Amino acid sequence: MDFAFTFLTSLAIVFLGLIILLVIGVIYFEFSNSDIPPGVAGPGKLRTIHCILIGIAVVGRILHNLSICNLLTFTRFIRDKLLVRKLGDDPKLFIKNLQFDGIPVRVYQPRAPSAGGRKGVIFFHGGGWMFGSIDSYDGLCRYISKGVESVVVSVGYRLAPEHRYPAAFEDCLNATIHFLQTAQEYGVDASSIIISGDSAGGNLAAAVCQALVERTDLPKPLAQVLIYPAVQAVNFHLPSYTQNRAVPILYRERAVFYIINYIDGDLDMMEEVLNGDHVPVELKLKFRKWLGVENIPDEFKVRGHDLRVMSSHDEDVYEAHMKALETHLSPLLAEDSVISQQPKTYILTCEFDVLRDDGILYKKRLEDHGVPVTWYHVKDGFHGIISFFDSGKLSFESGKLAVDNIVNFINGI
Repeated sequence: MDFAFTFLTSLAIVFLGLIILLVIGVIYFEFSNSDIPPGVAGPGKLRTIHCILIGIAVVGRILHNLSICNLLTFTRFIRDKLLVRKLGDDPKLFIKNLQFDGIPVRVYQPRAPSAGGRKGVIFFHGGGWMFGSIDSYDGLCRYISKGVESVVVSVGYRLAPEHRYPAAFEDCLNATIHFLQTAQEYGVDASSIIISGDSAGGNLAAAVCQALVERTDLPKPLAQVLIYPAVQAVNFHLPSYTQNRAVPILYRERAVFYIINYIDGDLDMMEEVLNGDHVPVELKLKFRKWLGVENIPDEFKVRGHDLRVMSSHDEDVYEAHMKALETHLSPLLAEDSVISQQPKTYILTCEFDVLRDDGILYKKRLEDHGVPVTWYHVKDGFHGIISFFDSGKLSFESGKLAVDNIVNFINGI
């Protein structure tokens, strides 16, 4: 009995040791293939965050392969639950979990009385339409609500791959419509509602604002706040995509993976999508006036850019990914009549982010049609930096400054 126990214990230790070595090996491989460019904020902290995220993914994959736990379930639990600080009650806010038209939301309402209708902010979280949650953005929404003395509604939209496009968009649109219709119940002036989101949430915010153009029965949004938004799935060779292709925490290939996953495309065709083979030549020519590199200021090309002309097209690839060209997924491609009716806009971009040029191109498109745009560029920022505005030792001053700038913008409109 003692021998068997000793043998099994030793076997378990060896097995655990092999897992640890495997995790370390994969982290080192990813670490050595990442690019932490000069000038990025807190390079040591960024590497630490990157290693944590890689470690979660590796352990999740091992548990998945051993049939112990589903990879996606494990990753979401660790990232959106275990790593999130539980903040409890807030003396300045009433916080309630509700449902808007069947969609989970969390409402943050200032306790202090207001002389009139407050501003309202509806927020769509990031996470590649696949991760992120109301809980993981709880701290940010509390901060905005208190900083603006506004009612903030955080939307828990459905995630891929369980719910593919356009599920997330439909949830965000329906939650927004519900809020516009019931704003007075929360002490909000329905004509003073701001639609906002970061990353995939910024994509959803832009798409929702466009969808509301044709709703004459609803109050118009006061503004939209787009935080490093993804607004096009046509050209993945923009300068920011090539310059920052291996900068944590969003690699170029990972960004495209999220899009393909969201629209239920074919991940085996990722290389073809990266090369633009999913876009017919006649549409490439049409979209060039909005996506051409000449629309990007020269200061954002000094770190180099890909001058290739995307002339190839594969009909099978197009058929599998044509949803990527719909405006609910690529709002940059909307017609002029829709763009010109967008509300006052705030766009935040980060220098070391593959999505930087998406924001810059959308800014130009809006401005060309007379839409007022406030642009805040985080010169040392990376994708996701606002999520670390208040994360203890892993906080970034640039992230805090960016969040404060957003609060100042909302206060000023």
